[in-house]
Amino acid sequence: MIPIAKPIIGEEEISAVIDVMRSGVIAEGQKVKDFEAAFADYIGTSYAVAVNSGTAALHAALLAHGIGNGDEVITSPFTFAATSNSVLFTGARPVFADIKEDTFNIDPDKIVEKITTKTKAIIPVHLYGQSADMKTIMEIARDNDLIVIEDACQAHGATFEEKKTGSFGTGTFSFYPTKNMTTGEGGIITTNEKAIAEKAKMIRSHGSRQRYYHEILGFNLRMTDIAAAIGLVQLGKVDGFNDSRIMNAKYLSESLNKIKGISLPHVDRRCKHVFHQFTVRIKNGLSRDEIVAILNKRGIGTGIYYPLPIHKQPFYIDMGFNDSLPVSEKASSEVFSLPVHPAISKNDLDTISNTLNEILK
Repeated sequence: MIPIAKPIIGEEEISAVIDVMRSGVIAEGQKVKDFEAAFADYIGTSYAVAVNSGTAALHAALLAHGIGNGDEVITSPFTFAATSNSVLFTGARPVFADIKEDTFNIDPDKIVEKITTKTKAIIPVHLYGQSADMKTIMEIARDNDLIVIEDACQAHGATFEEKKTGSFGTGTFSFYPTKNMTTGEGGIITTNEKAIAEKAKMIRSHGSRQRYYHEILGFNLRMTDIAAAIGLVQLGKVDGFNDSRIMNAKYLSESLNKIKGISLPHVDRRCKHVFHQFTVRIKNGLSRDEIVAILNKRGIGTGIYYPLPIHKQPFYIDMGFNDSLPVSEKASSEVFSLPVHPAISKNDLDTISNTLNEILK
């Protein structure tokens, strides 16, 4: 099977973990601080706060900005459920704005339509490794006095007009094993606001600045030094990983560009797309699920991100969400992703393109 994703862990990561284990400091310690400083420098922000998952990063970022009961947060319905679930964790309510047809990212025009007196924040999702339209979104936020919390969990190293995702508003990243870089499990918050960074640090550690003195309600969201040690090594490799993803995506696009049955990924000319996923779209009424089944049977891994938009998930329907978001709903029945991760070979890419050309000729 050619896997849809594969974490790349080398001897450097293994050695880094062994060093931490031998040190005896395996919970949050100096390695976490070093990773925070290095990641902030990489993104171009003044601060970074490491936590134990991308979901924790979203949750803590929202709380650090004071989002809570009675507030509304506008976000995309076409993403992983953690984005909007994190809003619910705070007592606020997610409000879904439909996506753009080409990039699958939130449509700024639809954001404007959803703003009310209760709106406090926007969470744009940089889906599949391509930035949302951050120029327009930041203008909307300024005009309406709204907070921007970027869900950059799939966009490590991606840029919009040469500025990295996670540096426009408050950024949130995931280091799950299939992401462009990993810490095993983990996440991080990036910000230029000292007060937000300090509050996020308290939230991740039971509301405490000083051990056993608790100023606010907090959680245990801490990253371990083991995870941070992996992250420090991976951070030195992520640009190379991204270059491989971009190269593989380009090769696959060129190999598939004559197939009439699929639409290839659209790259906004203002963006550096880092291809966390290479997502195509079935056209002409073909069955996405049948094509995916054939590919899987022939040993080609695929992923469907996402087969059901969030507002159509049973839990959200039970909560009273009944939006009509036709672009997201149509995309969910037509998209699937193909492998372009750094571990894939040219032979693998040829197998993928030849098989698809045969199926859809």
